[in-house]
Amino acid sequence: MAESRITPRAQDFAAWYQDVVLEGNMAEPAEIVKGCMVIKPNGYAVWELLQRQLDDRFKASGHENVYFPLLIPESFLHKEAEHVEGFSPELAVVTIAGGEKLAEPYVLRPTSETIIGHFFARWIQSWRDLPLLLNQWANVVRWELRTRMFLRTTEFLWQEGHTAHASHEESLAETLRILDIYAEVAEQVMAMPVIKGMKTQGEKFAGALRSYSIEAMMQNGLALQAGTSHDLGQNFGKAFDVQFQNREGGRDYVWQTSWGVSTRLIGGLIMSHSDDKGLVLPPRLAPVSAVIVPIFRKEEEKTAVLAASQSLHQELTRHGVRSKVDEREGLTPGAKFFHWERRGIPLVIELGPRDLAAGQAVLKRRDTGTKQPLPLAELAARVPAELERMQQDLFAAAQARLAANTIRAASLAEVEEILAPVTAEKGGGKFVLAHIQDQAACEEALKKFKATIRCIPMQDLADGPGPCIVTGAPVERRSVIARAY
Repeated sequence: MAESRITPRAQDFAAWYQDVVLEGNMAEPAEIVKGCMVIKPNGYAVWELLQRQLDDRFKASGHENVYFPLLIPESFLHKEAEHVEGFSPELAVVTIAGGEKLAEPYVLRPTSETIIGHFFARWIQSWRDLPLLLNQWANVVRWELRTRMFLRTTEFLWQEGHTAHASHEESLAETLRILDIYAEVAEQVMAMPVIKGMKTQGEKFAGALRSYSIEAMMQNGLALQAGTSHDLGQNFGKAFDVQFQNREGGRDYVWQTSWGVSTRLIGGLIMSHSDDKGLVLPPRLAPVSAVIVPIFRKEEEKTAVLAASQSLHQELTRHGVRSKVDEREGLTPGAKFFHWERRGIPLVIELGPRDLAAGQAVLKRRDTGTKQPLPLAELAARVPAELERMQQDLFAAAQARLAANTIRAASLAEVEEILAPVTAEKGGGKFVLAHIQDQAACEEALKKFKATIRCIPMQDLADGPGPCIVTGAPVERRSVIARAY
C-alpha cells in the first residue's frame, strides 16, 4: 500500500488542504500560467454535479441561461465609478490583438455587470420586458497576488446571474430569493451549514447598494464566503442608460441584481468534510457514490466474484446509485481501497469468495470507517438509505462544529484575544458575535488582527441591541466577526 502523503490537519491545515486536493485528483497548479490551476476529472465531476443542482433551481425559478463575451471594452468599466475602482487592481487587459495595438483595450471579464448593462439597454424598452432573469456559466479572470487551488485563482469558473426589474421591491426580493437558493444548495447538497447575512458597506460588491452572502465555517474555524447576492439598485441602470416605459407611461431606470457562486465552493466542500486520510465527499456530490472491489486470489474464484460484482453494480444502478466495479488488474485490494479513500468515495463494497458463500458483502463508509456485512439480496436496496444517513451525518457534524465555535464577545479586546492567535495553518478560528457599527473605522480596528465583519446575520443568532465594541454607540444586533479566506 502506498505511503500517506497527506500532512495532518493539526500540523499544518494549509498544507493538508493542498495535499487533499492533489491526492484526491481534484486539481493541480498550472505553474506555466500564473495563479491558475488545472481542474482534474474528479474535481470537474464534482463541479458538474454542483452546476446541475444550481442550474435546475435557477431554471425552476424562471431564469434562462445566456453567454456574454469574455472581452469587455475597458471604457465600460469606467461608466460606474465605484465598480472600476473596486476591480482595478485585479484587471487583466488586452492591448494587442492580431499583431496590432488595439484602439481601445479590452478587459478580460472580472465580472459582467458592465457588458450586460450595455445589452440590457438594447433589450429593455417597456415594463412588459420585465423582469428579465438571466444566468451565465462562464470563466472570469482576476489578477490575484496570493492564490490557492479552488479558493482563489487567477482564472476560475462560476455562474453569474443578472436580472432587471421594474421596482426596488422586486429586485430586493430577487436578491434574497437567490440567497435562499445558495443556502439550500450549501446545506442540503454540500452538507455545509451557512449563515445568511448582509455585508457591511465596506465589504459590499463594488457598485451595489447592498450585498448579501452565505458564510461557512471551515474545520480550522476560518470563514469562507461561499456565495454572494447583490442588490445593485439603479446604479448600473443609470450608468448604461437602461430605461423603460413604466405602467404609468413615464420613463424610469431599471432596478438590477447580480449574484454568483464559483469553484470556490469545492474548496469549501473539501475543508468542511475531509480528514487526514484524504478527501471526503458528501454522497449528493460524489461522482461515484459506491465502488465495488472484487477480492479473489485464485483464477477459479475470479469468474464468480466478478459476475456477482457486475450484477450488484447493475442492481445499484437500478436503485439510482452512481456505482462502479474496480476491475483493474495488477493492484491489490488494499491498493484499491487506498485509491478510493483518497478520492472521497462515500461507500466501498468488498466482495470476495467467502462473502459469496455467505450470501453477503461488506459495506464500508468513508466518513466513519465503519464496516458492516449486509445480505447480498438486500444490499442494493439498502445502499440509498445508507448514503442518505452519511449525508445527514456530515451535515450534523458540521453544524455541531459551527455551534461549538460560535461565541459572543462584549469588547474589542475580547474579540482580539479570541482571533489574534488564529492562523490558516494552525487554525483555532471562531465566529465571534459582537455588536459593531457598519463603519469604516470599526472595520479598520478589526484589521489590526486580520479579522473582518463577515456579515450582519439574518438568522436569529443575536440577542438584541447593544453598544458597539469600538465606538460605544447603540447597535441593533450582533455581527459575525472572523478570520477568513
